[in-house]
Amino acid sequence: MNILITGGAGYIGSILTPLLLTSGHRVTVIDNYKYNQSSLSTLFLDKNFSLIKEDCRNINILENIIKEFDIIIPLAAYVGAPLCNKDPWAASSINKDSILSLFKILSKNQLVIMPTTNSAYGSGNKNNYCDENSELNPLSLYAKEKVEIEKILMERQNSISFRLATVFGMSPRMRLDLLVNDFTFKALNEKSIVLFESHFKRNFIHVRDVAATFKIAIDNPKKFVGEIFNVGLSDANLSKYELCELIKKFLPDFEIYKSNTGKDPDQRNYLVSNEKIEKMGFKPEISIEDGIKELIEGLKIFNTKPYTNLH
Repeated sequence: MNILITGGAGYIGSILTPLLLTSGHRVTVIDNYKYNQSSLSTLFLDKNFSLIKEDCRNINILENIIKEFDIIIPLAAYVGAPLCNKDPWAASSINKDSILSLFKILSKNQLVIMPTTNSAYGSGNKNNYCDENSELNPLSLYAKEKVEIEKILMERQNSISFRLATVFGMSPRMRLDLLVNDFTFKALNEKSIVLFESHFKRNFIHVRDVAATFKIAIDNPKKFVGEIFNVGLSDANLSKYELCELIKKFLPDFEIYKSNTGKDPDQRNYLVSNEKIEKMGFKPEISIEDGIKELIEGLKIFNTKPYTNLH
C-alpha cells in the first residue's frame, strides 16, 4: 500500500512509520518538525520512505499529492488537554480545521485510519464504565474536537476510528508529558509525587501496541472499515494512585502523597472496555508493568524534561 502519515515523525508516528516500511508498504510522512526531532533519521536509505517537511495545514501541498495514496493516517495533532488549552487557536486549526480540509480532497476509495481518543467518555456512566456504544461526554477542547471530527469521519464510507487509551512507553520522539511516562520520570528523578483526585481512573496502552493496531487494520481492512474501536489494555484500567503503586513496586523509594485540597485540571474518570477489538484478534503484547520497567531503564538518559509537547 501507498500510505500517507501526517505527523509521522511524532511520538506514535516514529514507531509506526518504520513498522509499516518493514512490512513492505510505501510510506510518505508530512511533518513540520516543530520539536526539532530526529526520530526518522535512520529511514532515508529505504527507497519506500519519503519525507515532506511541511505543515499539514498547508492544503495546497496535500492537494498536489493526495491522489497517490491508498491509505491516510492523520496523526498530526495538538494532543492532550494542557497543550490545547495553552494555544486553543492552533489546536483547533490542526485538530479540526486541517482534518476537515483533508476530508474534502479525499476520494471515497481512500481509507482513513484515524486516532481519536477515549477521553471522549469524560466520566462514563454511573459506574464509570464505557464501551463504544456509551454516551460521549468530552470535557476538554481536545476531546470535544476529536468527537466532532470522529462523527464526520464515520460518515465517510471508508474510515476507521481508534479511540486510543492514554499511551505510554519509549519512542524515538519521546514525550514525558503522558501520564505513565510522567509519573515514572518523577519517581526516578524527584522520588515523590503529590496526587490530586488520586482515585480518577484511566485506561492505558503501549505506543508499540498502538502501532500494531494500525498495522492489523491495514492488513485486514474489511474487518475494520466503518467501525469505531477502543484501543487499550483491558487489565490496565487504573487509578492514578494504583499506577503510582505499580511504579513503586520497581522503585521502592518512590513516595506517594494524596492531596485532599487540589483539583486535577483533567477531570477524566472512566473504565474502558476493549472487548470489541480483542474479538477482532488484537491482543496487546506489552503490559503496563513491562512498560514501566522499560521506562525506568530508558528514562535514565534524561536528566532534564524537554521531551514534552508543552514547551
